[in-house]
Amino acid sequence: MQTTPIVLIFFLALGLLFWGYKRAQPKGKFGILSWLQSVVLMAPWFIFVGFFILGIYLNIAAFLLLLVASVIAYICLGRSLRAEGQDMMLQQPAITPLERETASREQDNITPSGLPIDPEELKIIQGIFGVDTFFATETIPYLEGAIFKGNLRGETEFVHTRLSQKLKESLGEKYRLFLVEGPEDKPVVVVLPSSNDPQPATLGQKNLALVLFVATIATSLEASSLLQGFDFFSELGKFWEALPLALGLFTVLSAHEIGHRIWGRRYNVTMGLPFFIPSWQIGSFGAITRLQSVIPNRTALFEIALAGPALGGIVSLFIFIVGLILSHPGSAFEIPTPFFQNSILVGILGRLVLGSALQGEVVGVNPLTMVGWFGLTITALNLLPAGQLDGGRMVQSIYGRQIARRATITTLIILGIVAFLNPANPIPLYWGIVIIFLQRDLEKPCLNELTEPDDTRAGLALLALFLMLAILIPLSPSLSVNLGIGTGL
Repeated sequence: MQTTPIVLIFFLALGLLFWGYKRAQPKGKFGILSWLQSVVLMAPWFIFVGFFILGIYLNIAAFLLLLVASVIAYICLGRSLRAEGQDMMLQQPAITPLERETASREQDNITPSGLPIDPEELKIIQGIFGVDTFFATETIPYLEGAIFKGNLRGETEFVHTRLSQKLKESLGEKYRLFLVEGPEDKPVVVVLPSSNDPQPATLGQKNLALVLFVATIATSLEASSLLQGFDFFSELGKFWEALPLALGLFTVLSAHEIGHRIWGRRYNVTMGLPFFIPSWQIGSFGAITRLQSVIPNRTALFEIALAGPALGGIVSLFIFIVGLILSHPGSAFEIPTPFFQNSILVGILGRLVLGSALQGEVVGVNPLTMVGWFGLTITALNLLPAGQLDGGRMVQSIYGRQIARRATITTLIILGIVAFLNPANPIPLYWGIVIIFLQRDLEKPCLNELTEPDDTRAGLALLALFLMLAILIPLSPSLSVNLGIGTGL
């Protein structure tokens, strides 16, 4: 069988699952159960794609049955996982009185001189540490605060919660406590003034957001009009003809932003103003949304990052499928069938719903099909694993900052190669420039940077990246012919 992009994606995903298994092994039964949850979460998609590679096309009913079975297995594994977690908590040893006394004597050796923090406040901060949480042995100046080196003496989440509560009880909201990995790959505590928190948007930034919003309205109307065969700016009288598709696009963009804000509210994280990115090709590339609060942990960062493309993607997929179902030979749009070769996911869904209608040179589609396709493209672009894009935040939260940096560089290189090989498509070059100038930096560290999200969320990240590739990677010519898309061009 000839190697195709969809086969490469399939085996790449299998390789990542195997890597997840290796990461889970040191955690014993608890880790394996978490890994199995991610496997059952991915199983329906792997089975569907695996059969597809073999030339066997599952219908919607069979796929829904796989999803139901996956949910049942996920729930059963979740119960076993909770039971195993309770057993692990009961097995944790207690701290002996001798350890407490020894630690108390050693902790008195911390030297507070030369630090930017007020000496009295520094003594209060040093007093929050203990042998059952974090045993501090050295204090180092850092920015307007301090780094405390020492030994972590308890479960990470418990230690961070306990220390943060003590700090808040003693000094209110004046300081923030970060638990991060130090240069020597050992946990360290960083205490910084809350004045370093992300600041609200300035008047200039608010004006810029408004300008970009208006520009996005204009480009959305222009993209909508071009699809219908006229230039909006040359024929302003056709405003009402361009409006419905533009509203459909803003529905997708709004769903994306609402997803971020719903999950941000869940973790008391304030989302900044959306800076929409206008695009002449598809109306908009989405929006840059800054986080205006410190993130409590990596799980919160992951869920906030995923919520936007998840809701936006679901809305886009629903609109796209409804558009396909409503399509018929007399539909408003007639598009070349090679359109369905530009995306693995679009091609597969088009083949399943439209069937033999894709064998001609053109196919009639409902306008909702185009809105859904635009929405899927916007979602996929924001899932690219780079910088502060949603995909970059997800990779940072699951795999850490070092891998996130490498993923950003790799993504930019791939975008550059694609732009060079296909100069007729300006989207990769445009998006690469956006990332370099606006989104290349990683998100700031979380308050608890040490606790990793569980394997279920790692599985969700893998699924999101898998779907991103399926949307952006085109079908190979041979696979397009095998699917009966186009006339064998």
